[in-house]
Amino acid sequence: MKAAVSLLKARLPDQQEERAMDIELGNADIVAIVALALLAALLLAFRFRPTTWLGVALEILLANALAIAAVLAFDVMLS
Repeated sequence: MKAAVSLLKARLPDQQEERAMDIELGNADIVAIVALALLAALLLAFRFRPTTWLGVALEILLANALAIAAVLAFDVMLS
């Protein structure tokens, strides 16, 4: 396997190695996630007005997922 990798690197000397993308969440990112999640939950509650606890729980999970995705997307854009 190492021989195949070294042979491939020898054939393509001008191309750089691929690097893994490092995502680091700091304190400011976590604060942004919480703030966006609360705002999204509030907006979703006003829009859909859930009547059951299951609806509230699904709305909270959706708001948290959207907030995490927004912060990760912003972090990727800046790095």
